[in-house]
Amino acid sequence: MTELTDIFDTHAHYDDRAFDEDREELLASLPEQAIARVVNVGANLASCKRTVELMEKHNFIYGAIGIHPSETAELEQEGAWQSLRELYRAEKCVAVGEIGLDYYWDEPEREVQKKWFARQLNLARELGLLVIIHSRDAARDTADIMKAERAGEIGGVVHCFSYTKETARTFLDMGFFFGIGGVLTFRNARKLKEAVEYIPLECIVLETDCPYLAPEPYRGKRNSSLYLPYVAAALAEIKGIGEEDVRRTVWENSLRLYRMEGL
Repeated sequence: MTELTDIFDTHAHYDDRAFDEDREELLASLPEQAIARVVNVGANLASCKRTVELMEKHNFIYGAIGIHPSETAELEQEGAWQSLRELYRAEKCVAVGEIGLDYYWDEPEREVQKKWFARQLNLARELGLLVIIHSRDAARDTADIMKAERAGEIGGVVHCFSYTKETARTFLDMGFFFGIGGVLTFRNARKLKEAVEYIPLECIVLETDCPYLAPEPYRGKRNSSLYLPYVAAALAEIKGIGEEDVRRTVWENSLRLYRMEGL
């Protein structure tokens, strides 16, 4: 039996409290289960600091530093922006993220989210890093800000893509990758499945967003990188190709996304 290609979890949150009881045991098991690389993604200053600790401790974990749109009010505090900038000194920081817009809760107010989305996009340009985009119920404003800030020149991934194939075209035109996770396995994910069928496989990477969005048959439970084979299998079914073809292609895509071809 041919051994399957390793998997790269391009977006995880192993600093989350959901992993407090067994974090080290779980992380130690990942390479043994063919999870060869993970990018842990920050959401606020505290989680960004924990992300740095994780990537310093584990050689297969890399980090993204950024403030999630729902946490951007934190950046209004004195000294917060400078504290964020200092974290980018970490050797294995590969991206600014996750950043963007989230109108589901509409908090903080949209103008605050827009302001810090644009500033973090420009920070990525200054630092020469790619961006991880979070966009929920805010497709038009997200695209408008990305176009205004010439995000196509920066590059990156639209994480947990959840929009239509028409919206996917907008991000494809900017040269962005698409992070696809457990939602693809949900029975009611028709819109996402149509978009994934449309998006070229060479533009897709796998992610968990763990501990959230576990795939079937674990929906509603704590997610982890160990469940990514279910997503790969669903992607293979949609694309009408073998699972190994999917795993090999998305591994190569992930290396291109995070500029790790030589690592």
